[in-house]
Amino acid sequence: MEEPRKKLLDVVRDACRARQYSARTVEAYVGWIRRYVVFHGKRHPADLGDADIAQFLTHLATDTGASASTQNQAASSLLFLYREVLGRPVAAAPRILRPRKHQRVPVVLTREEVAKVLAGLEGRPLLVSSLLYGSGLRLLEALQLRIKDVLLERSELVVRAAKGGHERRTMLPESLKRDVATQITRVLAQHAADVSKGRGWVELPRALAGKYPNAGRDPAWQYLFPASRHHVDAPSSQLRRHHLHESVVQRAVTAAVRRSGIRKRASCHTFRHSFATHLLEDGYDIRTIQELLGHRSVQTTMIYTHVLNRGGRGVRSPLDRG
Repeated sequence: MEEPRKKLLDVVRDACRARQYSARTVEAYVGWIRRYVVFHGKRHPADLGDADIAQFLTHLATDTGASASTQNQAASSLLFLYREVLGRPVAAAPRILRPRKHQRVPVVLTREEVAKVLAGLEGRPLLVSSLLYGSGLRLLEALQLRIKDVLLERSELVVRAAKGGHERRTMLPESLKRDVATQITRVLAQHAADVSKGRGWVELPRALAGKYPNAGRDPAWQYLFPASRHHVDAPSSQLRRHHLHESVVQRAVTAAVRRSGIRKRASCHTFRHSFATHLLEDGYDIRTIQELLGHRSVQTTMIYTHVLNRGGRGVRSPLDRG
């Protein structure tokens, strides 16, 4: 008896995972391909051509007001579908207009403003936000830290789930070492209690899970910021703890910014921008900051030279001359 044929979107998911794309990228690609199919009356993409791809992308640009980054993501999704899943070259690929992203100056808080926002936080959101500012982490990078990624003796963090799948190291602020050590102690105690109840599992990278089936219970692999509740992993039926959800920290930071009276559109990512800008103000080399942030190109890091706390590019106005 033949196995039932997989649905297109399931094949797309498998192709993405085989290339070790992040879960967010997988769902983004699947989402865009689904919208593409629906846009063309639920016809199979294999029956559609270059003109249909161009029509969908033009629709996004002209009818929906999609941003440049959104249009680029949709284009990448469709190119992946045709090249990697359907095995069909897309002749229209070079003609797909990739809109240029307008470079925007990031929102940066002063040191006093950072202190105000942090003072309005408590518990795990406070420690996570302190790491965002003190170590230059993205929010998801902080939440995906494992116990083994925290090197207290070296005052160092290993970021393994970085953007683009790259690994990097950054500093662990001395002022946070005690709080982080306390958090590790809490997590290990919670994990021991979970194991005693037949739980204690955590998600692992796919290759590792296959090679070491029991590593999912290893204390070293537990998240530094685990979720409060368990969830059932359908394929394995394991009761697992995922990491703390981003929205918990995001809501807390938004409320703290509002209470602080700061009139800036600050978010969790603003802490990372402030980290880079304040290091530049302190005279650190741009290449060092690039490595700490995990930017592939120094040009990305250079944006922070435009937001240094020096009005008018550091030029002294002639009106201020005595």
